[in-house]
Amino acid sequence: MYKNKTVCVVVPCYNEETQIKNVIETMPEYVDKIITIDDKSPDNTIAVIKKCRQINPKVELIALEENEGVGGAITAGYKWARDNDYDMAVVMAGDGQMNPDDLPALLDPIVENRADYTKGNRLFTGEAFKKIPKVRYFGNGVLSLLTKIASGYWHIADSQSGYTVINKKGLHAIDWDRMYKRYGQPNDILVRLNVENLRVMDVPVEPVYNVGEKSGIKIHRVIFTIGWLLVKLFGWRMKEKYMIRDFHPLVFFYLLGGTFGVITFFLFYRLFVVWLFAGHIPPINALSAMFSFMSASQFTLFAMWFDMEANKDLKGVPKAWGSCNPEPEFPKEIS
Repeated sequence: MYKNKTVCVVVPCYNEETQIKNVIETMPEYVDKIITIDDKSPDNTIAVIKKCRQINPKVELIALEENEGVGGAITAGYKWARDNDYDMAVVMAGDGQMNPDDLPALLDPIVENRADYTKGNRLFTGEAFKKIPKVRYFGNGVLSLLTKIASGYWHIADSQSGYTVINKKGLHAIDWDRMYKRYGQPNDILVRLNVENLRVMDVPVEPVYNVGEKSGIKIHRVIFTIGWLLVKLFGWRMKEKYMIRDFHPLVFFYLLGGTFGVITFFLFYRLFVVWLFAGHIPPINALSAMFSFMSASQFTLFAMWFDMEANKDLKGVPKAWGSCNPEPEFPKEIS
């Protein structure tokens, strides 16, 4: 236990026969259970985990019958933690890229009821640009910006970090069967947490690379796949949070901003076509295009501002303001 709270660590694994043993052996003593989820690995990952179980009784193995992706493996672990009534569920990758020494900093805001979900942020440290591969660093930056807009958590960064802790309230609030099962899982869960009005906090962690891990991420593919996922999640959040569960006029601002954005594209396209073939730009065309552009910008910026204001209480509470109130009790299962 960690400060009288039970801790379960979810370790998704795919082809981690060379890394998983070290991950298990370096797990802190206060961790109550280590749930390893093998995502149908074709290598000897399961055999290595079974040997570790003979030495460490804290280790549990969930072997998925089909390859479901990292999100699917994490989902299986979260369900196990929820059904077994754990206070906190941590996600640590099976490739050794998450430093166990950073775990207390992620757990403390949860234990002290200052946040419902904490996530590691590797970008706080000045070493991030040196340690993280440049292509992944750039891709992470783009996806982090898009995730701010899609999720409503404007204060978070390093959206692709998978080093996270969720409390019992979050475990019971999210419908895990609907969570995205591939590499977009960290982005997907942030959107779902926002719809449930759960507090999210970034915690500085050390970026760990070149420890023998083998990344399966193809950044040129993932950035477009996750980008499209975020567009869909943004629309879902607008509908679910600001139309169905409550109402906020920012929906109209986003709609008007998007409408004028489309009109702006066609007006500027028409302007350049006329310029190309006629050799001059009619003043009325230029004015209409600029009016449309300014309207799109203002409506969109006002919508973002309204969204920031609506979610300003979901930042989590700094340590100096921490509440001593205990977390409410939650049932073991939700039917």
